[in-house]
Amino acid sequence: MNSLNLHLVSDSTGETLEMIAKAALAQFDDPTVSRHFWPMVRSRQHLDRIVPDLADNPGLVLFTLVNPDTRARLEEHCRHLGLPAVPVLDSVTAALESQLGQEAHGRPGRQHMMDADYFKRVDAIQYTIAHDDGVGYEDWEEADIVLAGVSRSSKTPTSIYLANRGYKVANIPLVVESPPPKALFGLRHPMVVGLTTAPERLVQIRRNRLLSLNEGTETAYVDNERVKAETQFARRMFADNGWPVIDVTRRSIEESAAAIIRLYQERRRGEGQTETISKPI
Repeated sequence: MNSLNLHLVSDSTGETLEMIAKAALAQFDDPTVSRHFWPMVRSRQHLDRIVPDLADNPGLVLFTLVNPDTRARLEEHCRHLGLPAVPVLDSVTAALESQLGQEAHGRPGRQHMMDADYFKRVDAIQYTIAHDDGVGYEDWEEADIVLAGVSRSSKTPTSIYLANRGYKVANIPLVVESPPPKALFGLRHPMVVGLTTAPERLVQIRRNRLLSLNEGTETAYVDNERVKAETQFARRMFADNGWPVIDVTRRSIEESAAAIIRLYQERRRGEGQTETISKPI
């Protein structure tokens, strides 16, 4: 099996670089990768301190460095050591410069500045945490998105992921014996999205949850017929109210969130509004 030392060198938090590396590695079958992470490298002196590790663990160097002196120094070290060094954002930045007709600013960490977009995301996270699991329905009209679904249908983690993208999200569990508040059916501003999943998958998730809590699994909560009735109840509610539905059975949280964002953006465009890009904090 091939193994690789992967050095990630960034002049900021390195979050962007890590996401790019993760996305690229996902295209390979279980590679053996040793990651060497070097964030906040903003001086030649700092860069020189990591060179011994590059020499001791030769491999691929991916970097995002905007300071020309620091960048040139890294490329010089890599040439001397015979290591490939890839500036992962260069081609994208060059294309944007060409299309926008202006030069990139070249400021380290510019995407993490505490601008209005940053505080929007903080506000979204605070709202979402305060409106988890059906709490605070009086304020649901302030939400951008409301997620509805039966227990363990990924409502909370999906809500938090969306909040990190700048969306205010409330979520509510649908319980056959306890109808949701009437406020859910009269919302005008938020987009209500139903989350559903295959009953057999839901039973498995709920069983694992009970086992993790050292609780018994002989309960209606994991009864096959009962769970099937719950999901049918939720689907009828979604259909009766014309809410879009996302099946999360084979989707990761990120994939579910991407589908929801796409629906939200389509709705906004239909209303004649545009959507700005939000970056993770």
